[in-house]
Amino acid sequence: PLTAKMEDVPLSLRRGPRGELLAQGAEARVFATMLGGRPAVVKERFVKAYRHPDIDIRLRSSRIAQEARMLLRARQAGVCAPTVLFADVNACALYLERIDGPTAKCFVQEHSPAEVRALGAAIGEGIALLHDAGIVHGDLTTSNMVVRGASVEQLVFIDFGLSQVTTQVKDLAVDLYVCEKALLSTHPDSDELVRLVLDVYRRSSKRGAEVVAHLDKVRARGRKKICLG
Repeated sequence: PLTAKMEDVPLSLRRGPRGELLAQGAEARVFATMLGGRPAVVKERFVKAYRHPDIDIRLRSSRIAQEARMLLRARQAGVCAPTVLFADVNACALYLERIDGPTAKCFVQEHSPAEVRALGAAIGEGIALLHDAGIVHGDLTTSNMVVRGASVEQLVFIDFGLSQVTTQVKDLAVDLYVCEKALLSTHPDSDELVRLVLDVYRRSSKRGAEVVAHLDKVRARGRKKICLG
């Protein structure tokens, strides 16, 4: 099964020692590890002391299971995303294949304009696949994209902790807006890159033109919030 108790897993597949801390967010930590003798990462959702213990474990367990399901759905739609190796719902831990390569954020900073344009096209195509599968990622930053082996043909989307299933145009447009804002705020002089991502998305997604058109409304709401503070 996709989710189970660790004690139900054969000894040969149980996790190795937890290694280097790779990332930490508000809800989880990601560590390097081994699983069944293969390199992996484990995402552990940690306890939130302000929540009632029963509510806390229920939320953390359900979110691990949800993320595993979303990763599986994304991969079935042809999106490059990490393989789910094991979801330990009792320990609120998700074991995934380890993706070697720079983040898209580092790739943009270190490669030529032509290579960055190729990356932009890959980003647009990847988001189109996600959206056509009814998935919004929820946190489309260049830190959540890994260029496997430094090849833009293998752009891997990671961290589906905020993802959800939806076909609402407004939700898809907000997902694009998050990506656009992340690119503009993280990468100076990235206007051309943003235009490329949106153009490729528009041409690649079944509802691309409709979603990009709605993006203007999302931008307007964003500007209004900034003006009103």
